[in-house]
Amino acid sequence: MRQFLRVMLLALVAGSISGCGYNAIQQKDEAVKAGWSEVINQYKRRADLIPNLVNTVQGYAQQERQVLTEVTNARSRVGQIQVNADDEASLKQFQQAQGELGSALSRLLVVSENYPTLKSDQNFRDLQAQLEGTENRITVARGRYIQLVQDYNTYIRSFPQVITAKLFGYQAKPNFTVENEAQIAQPPAVDFGTRPQPQDPQPAAAQ
Repeated sequence: MRQFLRVMLLALVAGSISGCGYNAIQQKDEAVKAGWSEVINQYKRRADLIPNLVNTVQGYAQQERQVLTEVTNARSRVGQIQVNADDEASLKQFQQAQGELGSALSRLLVVSENYPTLKSDQNFRDLQAQLEGTENRITVARGRYIQLVQDYNTYIRSFPQVITAKLFGYQAKPNFTVENEAQIAQPPAVDFGTRPQPQDPQPAAAQ
């Protein structure tokens, strides 16, 4: 009889927890974590393209050292950040660094417009296409993450889930915004070890 009562009590507790949204909170929390991992993966993909891009542009436009240095430094700062998506200050720092990197890449692409030979290089065009695809993936992953966080936050603030969330220490998560992130209008190109090419010839001065 005692064993039967224990089983019934456990079943009642389990049913109560389930009815208060405990299992759903777990699922939504895991979905947010998976969404954040995808955001990080896509940003890493972009960072991995940058060294090749810098090498390629440098081969054609060595005089653009300031822009090349800005991109390299911005990528380095991104790599040094230990981001915690559950910490608002950490998330803002990560977002700011990614925004600075995106802005530096945009300036580099503007510079590339001044070098027709660079723009016609196949490696550059291939890398530009890869970067464009990566930017699109970042946008999709970031948008999905924002939706997942909104869904999670709304759920744990609703009754009766709010009681369960407080009981087990689940708190609202800071969300990811894109207000200060510069968007790359055109994706960049990269170099796969091709030897540097001479600079584009300058037009001859009028006689």
